Amino acid sequence: MSADSVWLDLARAFCLMLVLEGIMPFLAPSRWRNMATLLAQIDDRSMRRMGLVSMLLGAGALYFING
Repeated sequence: MSADSVWLDLARAFCLMLVLEGIMPFLAPSRWRNMATLLAQIDDRSMRRMGLVSMLLGAGALYFING
C-alpha cells in the first residue's frame, strides 16, 4: 500500500462523510435544526462520552468489516 493510496482512501472517506452528514439537513431541515438545538444544550462531558462511544463503534465496525 503506497502513501498515495492511503491519501486517496482518506479523501474518499472524507467525501463519504460529507454525503452522509448532508442527508438529514437535505431531507428534514426542521428536524435537523431541532436536533442541533438539543445537542447544543448537552454538557461537554456527555458530548465527549457520545463521541467516544461513536469512535469505538466505528473502529469496531471497521475491524469486523476488514476481517
